[in-house]
Amino acid sequence: MKRLDVRQFFIICLLLFPCACAKRPANVAGWTVDNNRAAKLSDYKGKVIVLDFYATWCEPCRAETPRLVRLQRDYGPGGLQVIGLNVGGENDRAQVPAFAKEFGIEYPLGFPDDALVNQYLTDNQNIPQAFVFDRNGELVKRFVGYNSTSGGELERIIKGALAAGPVAQQTR
Repeated sequence: MKRLDVRQFFIICLLLFPCACAKRPANVAGWTVDNNRAAKLSDYKGKVIVLDFYATWCEPCRAETPRLVRLQRDYGPGGLQVIGLNVGGENDRAQVPAFAKEFGIEYPLGFPDDALVNQYLTDNQNIPQAFVFDRNGELVKRFVGYNSTSGGELERIIKGALAAGPVAQQTR
């Protein structure tokens, strides 16, 4: 069997990359929450969802968290659901309860399965990353990293998705 050189491998990766980024159904993969209960995006149909990939030791994640807590508090009654997904590694799992208490987090915190991580973080593994989905489960916007301007943009996108109204009716 002939081995690929680095150049050939790179070209193949470039050709396959668009397939990896294609829009995929939101309910293919999921995460676990309290008591190993499985969850997925389709469980939240009708809500605007923010999936936030974070780690307790990540400074930008820690800077973003108070904003997410406020967004959930302010817009939750209107249909927003923030979900924090810890990707900090096995050693970080034990830190999640203290992290939730420190920031007063009242939204669900879970641990994504490998398929969900591969679905959304394959092309860029920097954290935090927040994915905003509309009430129909369609991706509206992806945020990579966090800074003073991205917080305002995140809120603007959420407000727009909430204002778009209820889930579109399916026609038969």
